[in-house]
Amino acid sequence: MNPVDMPRGPIRIWWEDLEVGQVRDLGSLSPTREDILAFAGQFDPQPFHLDDEAARGSVFGALCASGWHTCAMAMRLMVTNFLHETSSLGSPGLESLKWLKPVFPGDVLRLQHTITEKRPMNSRPDVGLVRTVWEMFNQKGEKVLHMEGYGMFRLKEPPRSAAPQ
Repeated sequence: MNPVDMPRGPIRIWWEDLEVGQVRDLGSLSPTREDILAFAGQFDPQPFHLDDEAARGSVFGALCASGWHTCAMAMRLMVTNFLHETSSLGSPGLESLKWLKPVFPGDVLRLQHTITEKRPMNSRPDVGLVRTVWEMFNQKGEKVLHMEGYGMFRLKEPPRSAAPQ
């Protein structure tokens, strides 16, 4: 689906609904050779992402997805299967990003999201921060991606002092 065509549904999940310890399975996808070549050609044109022979001679042993492509696929699953129904306001950034295993054409990637911390934002009492761990696994159960960072979510019921006047 074209991102422009992706409807944002009604907000069903607010900051107050997110709890430390919650784990969500956010679905799976499988990159094709064409997907890997297209992403690499535009954003990460290193030989092991674009050329089979060069990839065979690399530490990866075969054509593989860019780590940034793996992150982009995780983001797509996150938006499609979670964020589009939340009060998400974006993210102030990541604290940790690790590409643990290469992703090859045809791998089936599954994303898991775990909430590890939650607190109101000091500078914006109508916004809460949620710290999460994103883990992506291949069809063998091997972890290929580990990311940690914060997301910002609007409160359904902000403190009265935060309400617009």
